[in-house]
Amino acid sequence: MSALEPDGEAQAVSWTTLADKGRGRMLCRNAEYDACNWLTDPGDTNGYCRACRHNGMVPDLSDPAQLAGWRELEVAKHRLFYSLIRWKLPLQNRQDNPERGLIFNFLADDPNSGQRIMTGHDNGLITIALTETDGIERERRRLEMGEPYRTLLGHFRHEVGHYFWDVLVREGGKLDACRAVFGDDSADYGQALQRHYAEGAPPDWQQSYVSAYATTHPWEDFAETWAHYLHIVDTLEMASEFGMEVRPRVDRDGELSTRLRFNPYEARGVQTLVDAWLPFTFAMNSVNRAMGMRDLYPFILSQAVVAKLDFIHALLRDAARAGKP
Repeated sequence: MSALEPDGEAQAVSWTTLADKGRGRMLCRNAEYDACNWLTDPGDTNGYCRACRHNGMVPDLSDPAQLAGWRELEVAKHRLFYSLIRWKLPLQNRQDNPERGLIFNFLADDPNSGQRIMTGHDNGLITIALTETDGIERERRRLEMGEPYRTLLGHFRHEVGHYFWDVLVREGGKLDACRAVFGDDSADYGQALQRHYAEGAPPDWQQSYVSAYATTHPWEDFAETWAHYLHIVDTLEMASEFGMEVRPRVDRDGELSTRLRFNPYEARGVQTLVDAWLPFTFAMNSVNRAMGMRDLYPFILSQAVVAKLDFIHALLRDAARAGKP
């Protein structure tokens, strides 16, 4: 985060960042629509910041409702990219890799044809349905699908998990190791999806999976676990920045206590994250209930799920080390 001042006599086209005295930066082109407050890199000729250069199609920005929805999507997408950049993950856009670079299409349903946009991932292309920005519609879908949690940020984190399965697992030589944890991904995905929607999750799914949807197929299990890992790390970092501490008076053995004074991006093992996460979310869930609201984190982390989170943790740490200059 940095305050800005005009750079020289460029009449506010070029900016100096006061935090680091960096010069020659410009506001992202999407700042024109009040959809981005990031800066471009010095000397960049693209005009878009590190997050917005991954955009493909955007909604009709002449429609005030679609413009407002797109702004909401950009807030969630930028928070996603904060984490991806912190992890130093390989981020190719379609200019870098025309066939498999990461790109986002934000699309609205067509009322004339009745075509409904489905959120999903296909070979680096992530489609996000603009309908998800409608709070009423999103809640309706959450209830229909029996989900305890459904947010725009959750969609972004889940779908980008599919992308990084391709990049870090399949192309990164980790396929056998991943299958040993998440199962055989060669199982027919279409049939698995049909079975899930017809039969639902097995009754004991919480023993091995972080969500009911994760039981659908190993790809979905990986993407759901990936998303939850990002939930945990980003939330713990925020709590740590506020210096939060949980010490219930009734906690005699210390299991419900934690002091958030560490950088979760630098945690050596996933257990460090889990040991902080469980007391923190127990406290926050209790606070939410006192306000008559749903739990902040309505999920259970079984030992099998923690083992899967550990795989994601190691995968990201390896990618971070590889991404260091």
